[in-house]
Amino acid sequence: MSSNNSPRETRMSRNADRTPGPKRPHTGWRTFRRILYVVVAIGVFAILAGAGLFFFYAQSAPKVTQSALSSDASTRIYDANGNVISRMGAQNRTYVKAKHIPATLAAAVVSTEDRRFYKNNGVDPIRIVGAAFANFTGSSLGMQGGSTLTQQLVKLSVFSTAASDRTLKRKAQEAWLALKVDHKYSKAKILEYYINKVYMGNGVYGMQTAAQYYYGTTLTHLSLAQLALLAGMPQAPTRYDPTTYPALAQKRRDLVLDSMVETKVITSAQASQAKATSITSGLVKTHKSTSTGVKNTKVIDAYLKQVYAELKSKGYNTTTGGLKVYTNLDMSAQKKLYNIVNSENYVSFPSKKFQVGSTIVNPNNGQVVAMIGGRKTGNVTFGLNRAVQTDRSSASTAKPLMDYGPAIEYLNYPTYEPVKDTAFTYPGTTKNLYDWDRQYQGTITMRKALYESRNIPAIRTLQNVGISKATTFLKGLGMTFDKTLTLQNGIGLYISTEQEAAAYAAFANGGTYYKPYLVSKVVTQDGKAHNYSSQGKRAMSAATAFMLTDMMKDVMTNENGSGRSAAISGLYQAGKTGTDSYPDDYADKVPDGATMDSWFTGYTKNYAVSVWTGYDKQFQTGHYVSETETKIAQEIYKYEMTYLASKKVNSDWTQPSTVTKTTVNNNTEYYVTGHPGTVSDATTTDSTSMSQYGSTNTTSSSAYSSNNQVTTSSSSARASSSTTESSTSKESSSTEQTPSGNGNDDNTTTDSSSAKNTTQNDNASSGNQSDSVR
Repeated sequence: MSSNNSPRETRMSRNADRTPGPKRPHTGWRTFRRILYVVVAIGVFAILAGAGLFFFYAQSAPKVTQSALSSDASTRIYDANGNVISRMGAQNRTYVKAKHIPATLAAAVVSTEDRRFYKNNGVDPIRIVGAAFANFTGSSLGMQGGSTLTQQLVKLSVFSTAASDRTLKRKAQEAWLALKVDHKYSKAKILEYYINKVYMGNGVYGMQTAAQYYYGTTLTHLSLAQLALLAGMPQAPTRYDPTTYPALAQKRRDLVLDSMVETKVITSAQASQAKATSITSGLVKTHKSTSTGVKNTKVIDAYLKQVYAELKSKGYNTTTGGLKVYTNLDMSAQKKLYNIVNSENYVSFPSKKFQVGSTIVNPNNGQVVAMIGGRKTGNVTFGLNRAVQTDRSSASTAKPLMDYGPAIEYLNYPTYEPVKDTAFTYPGTTKNLYDWDRQYQGTITMRKALYESRNIPAIRTLQNVGISKATTFLKGLGMTFDKTLTLQNGIGLYISTEQEAAAYAAFANGGTYYKPYLVSKVVTQDGKAHNYSSQGKRAMSAATAFMLTDMMKDVMTNENGSGRSAAISGLYQAGKTGTDSYPDDYADKVPDGATMDSWFTGYTKNYAVSVWTGYDKQFQTGHYVSETETKIAQEIYKYEMTYLASKKVNSDWTQPSTVTKTTVNNNTEYYVTGHPGTVSDATTTDSTSMSQYGSTNTTSSSAYSSNNQVTTSSSSARASSSTTESSTSKESSSTEQTPSGNGNDDNTTTDSSSAKNTTQNDNASSGNQSDSVR
């Protein structure tokens, strides 16, 4: 008989076996495995994506050459012809070979910057993870970062150190190049490059140069304490300068010593002994010069200072950037200007304290081709640049910019517009405005008022234009102001020679304003070129530019012109004078005719030159510009422009189609086509007829002689009288833009000392004004 169980019994037995015991967690385990698979997949994908991105960036990495690794990281400045004119950070450095680098210094650098230097391949993943953990826990003593020493060398040699370049792409390229450098060069050579490359403060590059600068000797003669200090300085060379910040320098040195103990290159006893050494021990008091001499340093000082300011505004690091900076400097023009103002061969200066600020601009592109910030400045480097200071009144050079330019542009004034030179009181005040002769000429033409630099017609014209439109016109010429301008600014704006040269350049080129600039191209360490230029913007009509130019020609050529000393025979040029008088409460302390500032700004089709002259402390005894000395600005201009003009074709301006030529009183005059005449103005409270534009300037056209060929057109009126009167009244009561003189004109006087800006004059008296650069 078979002993096998029946099928039914077998099934029952199996079912019985499955019944007892708890249910096993198969579902939870499967979920965990799925999550693990997803995490691993994401990790693998991230690694592959990261690797792909890394190699994508690496393909576009710049080349790293031996010369780049071994050369200094100075910023080189070039003139417009591609000649090196300055090297900031360049050194007469003593390059130290690996065999002459003290083993103690090498050990200190490695302990401080990259403890796995001799083990890694230029990039150290373990170091990156360890640095992150150490920095998180605060156990790194501030010594360890994620970059290896080789990566740091690559960054200093190839890439810009600007914060804007700290991108993922740059880090990837840096790592890739570090791998290549490590593969090509020995560790000893890499360390040699690094020690000779790093910036050590005070314009010093390389630790051998630093040893000479700070201790007056070579690296082989330094103690452990001194070598540890040098090894720790590259992280923040200015902060760890032992002569300036000894406490910070000592703290940094001691951290380096502690790091050397941790890496077992010195003992605790040696570290303690070194820490006991004074941080100032061995420091020399007189430092050996580390700058490479450039013969033209003094000649280009102001220009260079402005170049560095421009670079800084663009975000460049000129100290460690290793930049190649190409400028618009015309060295020959710069040397000529420097010689004119620093010798007695051209102009007779009253004293060494008599100062000059001047800027030369190319009207056709805005390039600043030369700049002088002062004369007889001694050994001062990068001192006050008077060419760009804006705390001195431009006096009557403001008239074409704020008065007559807007009048032609917005009101279509002809060059022969009748303007009134009669008694004038600033609206809402008791201040009377006078000219230097305290005389009135009655009704004269706008042309005559400009070339003789009469003040009252200028201010009446500004009244007619309105402050709002005048400010708009100035803005188109690159000038903005913190405070609302007033009528007094029509004969004195607080602007620089750079601003004024660029503004007058717009008259020279037919009405286009180019923002002045000095830097044309910057090449960073990675070989990438950044080009710069000024995009011209229409600031006025061609008619306005031409008519202003034609009137300003007479400033130098008319027998009564205020700028006769700037005349150059046969040269087509135009320009304007400006002298700024002392306030009434100080006028009795200086001779009659003395002024605080004297300007001349003139131009040809090829150059615009603005010159300011005066004293830094104009309220100090004897620091006034005498009536004779006001011509110095014109003479400087004349000699410089004569030289500049000799290099260019002398051509006159062409009358645009929007301007019509006519004859008035046997004189050639111009008007905007379609707007030749004048009409009466019913808004005046005066019984005299006014001009077509609601001006308090003029009498009727009967002021012209009987052979006047101008016709009157009533359709040429541009604004209702009620609007003009309301606008003028409102704008004249605006806050002043701190005019410093009593009218700021060619020996202008005002009947009240309230025209003086108290704060500014107080500062000037105390000697602070010359330091106020806006």
